[in-house]
Amino acid sequence: MTASFANPLLATPSRPLPRAVAVIGAGTIGPDIGYYLKSALPGLKLYLVDVSQKAVDAALLRFQDYSRKAVARGKMSEADAAAVTTNLVGTLNYADIADCDWVIEAATENLTLKRRIFAQIEAVVRPDALITSNTSSLPAQLIFSELRHPRRATVTHFFAPAWRNPAVEVIRWKQADPAVVEYLRWAFCMTGKVPLVTADVACFMLDRIFDNWCNESAMLLDRATAAEVDSVAGEFVHAGPFFVLNLAHGNPIITETNTLQAEMEGDHYTPAPIFRSVDTWVTVPPGKRVEVAKDTAQAVRERLLGILFSQSVDIVDRKIGDSADLDLGCRLALGFKNGPLDLMRTLGEPTSGRALMRLRKERPGMPMPQQPFADYQGFLRHILVDDLGDVKVITLRRPEAMNALHDEMNDEILSVIRRFENDPKVAGFVLTGYGTKAFCAGGDIGRFVDMLGDAPASEQYARDCSRLLVHLDQMKKPVVAALNGIALGGGFELAARCHSIVALKRAWIQMPEVTLGIVHGIGAMVVPYRRWPHATPTFNAMLRTAERLKASRAHELGIIDALADDYEQLIALAVARVDALAGKVRPIADAPVKVSIDPVEARAASGQVLSRECIALMEQAILEAAAAQSFAEALEVGYKAFGLSACIDSAREGITAFKEKRTPDFSRTK
Repeated sequence: MTASFANPLLATPSRPLPRAVAVIGAGTIGPDIGYYLKSALPGLKLYLVDVSQKAVDAALLRFQDYSRKAVARGKMSEADAAAVTTNLVGTLNYADIADCDWVIEAATENLTLKRRIFAQIEAVVRPDALITSNTSSLPAQLIFSELRHPRRATVTHFFAPAWRNPAVEVIRWKQADPAVVEYLRWAFCMTGKVPLVTADVACFMLDRIFDNWCNESAMLLDRATAAEVDSVAGEFVHAGPFFVLNLAHGNPIITETNTLQAEMEGDHYTPAPIFRSVDTWVTVPPGKRVEVAKDTAQAVRERLLGILFSQSVDIVDRKIGDSADLDLGCRLALGFKNGPLDLMRTLGEPTSGRALMRLRKERPGMPMPQQPFADYQGFLRHILVDDLGDVKVITLRRPEAMNALHDEMNDEILSVIRRFENDPKVAGFVLTGYGTKAFCAGGDIGRFVDMLGDAPASEQYARDCSRLLVHLDQMKKPVVAALNGIALGGGFELAARCHSIVALKRAWIQMPEVTLGIVHGIGAMVVPYRRWPHATPTFNAMLRTAERLKASRAHELGIIDALADDYEQLIALAVARVDALAGKVRPIADAPVKVSIDPVEARAASGQVLSRECIALMEQAILEAAAAQSFAEALEVGYKAFGLSACIDSAREGITAFKEKRTPDFSRTK
């Protein structure tokens, strides 16, 4: 495994997923790392190692507690919970971990201690066993320089809570075998994490954002209270810096990490002295705020933006991490509402520049941009692009939304296709989703929430959202959808506009819009009936009752052209379909099709009561679209029906319920 793909799952792994893993350190984060691994790999043998039997016992109890709560919340079956707590070994003896494929150190941030631990690990494990450290700040070069086999070692930095937070930094340092880094990226992605590769510098990528965000907040206490700083910060993060520090008991951590940065990169990183004298901050919880004087608020806001942008441009300028990974990691791991580079773009150059200039004046020495403002914005934020021979593989990457579509992702996909569709060196395209769970979970409700009750605006919204799909309809080069997981709503609408679909055997499709009291806006009431008319009864059930369609059944119906056992086979099948379709792309039927619809009870396959009015609107649109003389006219029927659905009572109830995370009650609607 030497080639580095943007999508980690495109690589061929150099070894299988681990069968036995040891986590050294049964204190705060170690058991959480272990719980993530056991949840993802139930058959894994997991060792929890510590110097304290009390800590080991507490860690084992934590597994029981976590799995019990997961079952109670319906997140895990009893069988899965039993698997998580089976093959779990607590020990004080390093000799017990001799059979491990991977050892993860998660002990205290102390270099001497870590080196001693790794010497003990190397003394017992196989020469090919992977060794990683969960350090948040210490460079790999410092930690592993004394190892006999440093090529199999690197840093894998998890974020709390490690069993749930998907982000993990994988450090590429000069002595690490590149194949080890690529394997770790693959293994993390296979087990539900989002690996972000960074350079080997103090605090890596995300902690230099977080630590300096917190340190700068403490520096502001000469003009604002902790509650005032958190109130201002609430514009940018879900939880203010002082609230998070209280939650994580993080004051000593900031002192430690910023001291390291100061020693390695300059005195301007010196930690705020107040961290050494305060245990807990008096602040406000997320969503709450105190009144802040206008001048104070402006000063705090600009300094917080200044340090955020300063660290971000430094990461980009020094190539510490990838721009898209930086933005994604800040959202996933640190709770920012938008990535820092996105925020720079949204605020614009004058506002961003003013914040940086204030920081330069008040905090001399902090990094400043080394490139023009626009140069920090020229990257793809929501998709990954790879080459497999003469095929472009486009991966939808919005893991926080199960790869759901939104305007910017649509435009990014379209921009790549337009760039290469006339390139004679490119045979075609494959669209797939990031990770192992979802191809695409539909479209973000996004702007539609504000259009309820406005039929013309909603109709145009559906038309606008179809710009990528309409382009696919007109393409001569093949585009193949590779369903690596579930395809919901707009996700299936996207796949249906591709020229072929392949899928993992465990994948499934669902059209859940009716459960929200709305109809489908971008082709689901049109395209399936024209591409696969023999499957009309199946589509009727999917659209009107949100019935799931398993990939195996879709294959039997000819909707899916091939099934795969694993991701590697899936992509190989997709590339083969691109080759097979060269010069043979067929357009969607541009003539009426015969469709009949039998009455159905207003109840979803799940048992949920549905809106009769919504179903009636959907049925009318399906029939009108089928009878339309051209494909373009049929699509217009769908757009208009979507606009009308925005004005019925069920849409307001369904969308409101979705936002409030409750089941809609359509008994009060028609």
